Amino acid sequence: MRSVRCRPSGQPKEPLALRFDLPDLRLFLAVLDAGSITAGAERAHLSLAAASERLRAMEEYAGIVLLDRLPKGIRPTAAGEAVAHHARSILQQSALLRHALADHARGTRGRVRLMVNTAAMSEALPAALAPWLAAHPHIDVDLLERSSEEIAKALEAGVVELGILSEAAASPGLQRQHFARDTLVALLPPAHAAAGAQALSLADLAAEPWIGLPERSALQRHLDAQAAALGLRLAYRVRLRTFEAIGAMVAAGAGVAVVPDAALARLGPCVRGVALREPWAQRRLCLCWDGARPLSPTAQALRTHLADWADRAADR
Repeated sequence: MRSVRCRPSGQPKEPLALRFDLPDLRLFLAVLDAGSITAGAERAHLSLAAASERLRAMEEYAGIVLLDRLPKGIRPTAAGEAVAHHARSILQQSALLRHALADHARGTRGRVRLMVNTAAMSEALPAALAPWLAAHPHIDVDLLERSSEEIAKALEAGVVELGILSEAAASPGLQRQHFARDTLVALLPPAHAAAGAQALSLADLAAEPWIGLPERSALQRHLDAQAAALGLRLAYRVRLRTFEAIGAMVAAGAGVAVVPDAALARLGPCVRGVALREPWAQRRLCLCWDGARPLSPTAQALRTHLADWADRAADR
């Protein structure tokens, strides 16, 4: 374990909050969430050298090791766990302060941060969000696309107030309400030998050429993780940003894909959707928030609207 230089016992320290700035705290949490300094530095948009130096400076000032450096990744010490706990609270309060000041600066204008996965971003959310934005012209929404696992961590850390994610990824500490169904299907050209099948497994299509979403897409990362869990490596010929573009490629016979079944109606009769057998393809999206933290008035108004929209959609 690397030793850390401590200050002389008689030398007074400033409070940690005055010496650990917000970028330090964001980096520290990014490293913990990613499980390694390299991956955490990437999330924090820092070079590995800069991130390592910041972490060393934090430990030097604290006078104690905060992270155990392991052969594969890092692990927080007891002191590191304490820093993480308070860092999440500080960042959450900082975000609330920033939003409150921004609202005052704009007069009556408000802003809310909403983090969603790919399925919500491309399918259900636009229809749910549009009437609310039209009815509230002085409120803006910062809409961020992330994987469901990242959204759950962001909600727990107070980075965002609201999130829409896969129900399976919602941690027990989050409040949740059903938002929409998100069933994934295999997308095949009509002439494909398996186009008439009742259901397929991912392994049935593993040898096919694939058409995918960008690697950073939350849905693409979900699919790649499921393939990796089965020991499969899917071969992608091209990656496209929209389901319509993917559908056009599949219709032309360029490969196969996985898309939400809600997208099928827009893709036309030149492609076939076939159910996937795996449980991970049968997903439910839920609207989540951290019940331990009060929502801002703007976020509360949006939460109420999205919950009401989901209830009405379920009745249809």
